[in-house]
Amino acid sequence: MTEPLWRPTRRQIEAANMTGLMRRIERDWGVSLPDYDALWRFSIDEMAKFWASLWDDVGVIAETRGERVIVDGEKMPGARFFPEARLNFAENLLRRRDDGDAIVFRREDGLTQRHSARALYDAVSRLSQALRDVGVKPGDVCAGFVPNMPETVIAMLAATSLGAIWTSCSPDFGVAGVLDRFGQCAPKLLFTADGYVYGGKRHASLARVAEFVRELPSVEKVIVFPFLEDAPDLSGLAQAETLADFVAPYEPCEIAFERFPFDQPLYIMYSSGTTGVPKCILHGAGGALIQHLKEQRHHFDIKPGARVFFFTTCGWMMWNWLASILASEAAIMLYDGSPFHPGPETLFDFAEAERITMLGTSSKFIDALAKADFRPIESHDLSAMTMLAGTGSPLVPESYDYIYAAVKRDVHLVSASGGTELLSCFVGGNPLKPLWRGEIQSRALGMAVDVFDEAGKSLRGEKGELVCTRPFPSMPLGFWNDPDGAKYFNAYFAKYPNVWCHGDFVALTEHDGMIIFGRSDATLNPGGVRIGTAEIYRQVEQVDEVVESIAIGQEWEGGTRIVLFVRLGDGARLDEALREKIKQRIRENCTPRHVPAKIVAVADIPRTKSGKIVELAVRDVVHGRPVKNIEALANADALAFYRDLPELKGA
Repeated sequence: MTEPLWRPTRRQIEAANMTGLMRRIERDWGVSLPDYDALWRFSIDEMAKFWASLWDDVGVIAETRGERVIVDGEKMPGARFFPEARLNFAENLLRRRDDGDAIVFRREDGLTQRHSARALYDAVSRLSQALRDVGVKPGDVCAGFVPNMPETVIAMLAATSLGAIWTSCSPDFGVAGVLDRFGQCAPKLLFTADGYVYGGKRHASLARVAEFVRELPSVEKVIVFPFLEDAPDLSGLAQAETLADFVAPYEPCEIAFERFPFDQPLYIMYSSGTTGVPKCILHGAGGALIQHLKEQRHHFDIKPGARVFFFTTCGWMMWNWLASILASEAAIMLYDGSPFHPGPETLFDFAEAERITMLGTSSKFIDALAKADFRPIESHDLSAMTMLAGTGSPLVPESYDYIYAAVKRDVHLVSASGGTELLSCFVGGNPLKPLWRGEIQSRALGMAVDVFDEAGKSLRGEKGELVCTRPFPSMPLGFWNDPDGAKYFNAYFAKYPNVWCHGDFVALTEHDGMIIFGRSDATLNPGGVRIGTAEIYRQVEQVDEVVESIAIGQEWEGGTRIVLFVRLGDGARLDEALREKIKQRIRENCTPRHVPAKIVAVADIPRTKSGKIVELAVRDVVHGRPVKNIEALANADALAFYRDLPELKGA
């Protein structure tokens, strides 16, 4: 393709927040920044100057910023940002006090709620007072086993306003999955709902809560959000009361925000846990805040009054990212339930009704819409929507085509990639540059992203490891229960000295964009050639009969052979003709080395609760190895389809 799919107009470039940042830096430091590439290079070469200007540009609310911006900036890990700053995370998110929308919530069954900025502040004020009076202090852990509802945002803000640490997971986790997470960090207080709604069904959860709370002796109180019933039965839960009863004695008042150091612990996030007990990743308040403000104001061009939606549960980092949108004086749109119930129009109905300006979802959801041939361009008024964002897995080039043909022709499509480990993005959208088919637009400001070969040599136009060669503010403070930092170091810094190795298999393009080919630990290696699984999925899932697929490397006769599993659509059958059709498409559009040695039909494909398929878990099952943490999976029963398959026992 010789022309980009989207190109910003001159007016859009002039109005972009990122353009304002460029002009500020030019004034602050007497430099010339003619374009984004120059701005990105400045943000890497002049880290202290860049982050100082960014702090002022996004308007961080703080008692002080301090003189020093970076200490030990040559160390990874070990660098510290804004060591003298003092701020309160919740105060930055609660900077509005007007009557405009701050939160709009829609449940799958149509229940809708609104909270103005004033009402949100008042609700946080009451809960913050109640938490303080039951002894919640800075550094205490408050946990949420919660749907994506307004009360969850209120609870997070109330806890963090006191300097407490927030951690959460979605209410579809089983008891063991919750204990694998909360059991490591000893929460003092637990927030929960009485259940959730998904796929047209109501799912009660208090019995599970009672079961796992018995195994969490640190929990001193349980606060219940009525979600299914107005007056849920709490008799089976010791020291439990509803949120309304808990805050009843308190009236809204000015919140006495205490300012804490930049590295005050804010969130405990969890790795996927598909290769063992999840790692508890500790993030700091200042790093999360300034990274989110940078991305949201500049890479996503969020302005006051925007209405921002991202489909997420409270167990995915995109929930934490979405909550931070409040700091840009924009409204967050929350949805809880299935995005496909009753049909593919559900999220677009929400977008049309609420005049959503940015709609975010997973790449797999976009793939599914395309497979269903759903065309909201013909059925919905999306005139307010200027941006559509996808993340969670690589967005294939055909999905770019689908968006511009079937959703909206002038929308800015943003594919972004980062992770729970950094609570932000390494690569993402750019309002100043064209969008090219199949590419993530650019490396993010302040992120020294590069591609390395196995020897640590920088690559251009070739596939290799995604790395970051300089520190950034949202690097984890460390892992919980990792006193000497060994687990943290081995996870990201052991492969290349003083360099963050992220574990993605990628390539930089001629436009300085990025293509992601999958996780490097799931990369296939037949005959010593590294192949990203996303390359295969892109081709296979263009075959009409295939709904989705997953590929692994099977150890076979002293080497590795590619095995492809496919989930077929209704009425389709994996006969030799279909096998050959799949192989032919892969052979013609990739290489002969990409062609699987075996193709096997399965009834379901296992995935994490945030929707990512799990090649490593399938690989372990195929090889007769135990899967270390099936509680991380949304559909763990699907693993049974891969066990002892006769098709994989012969040549």
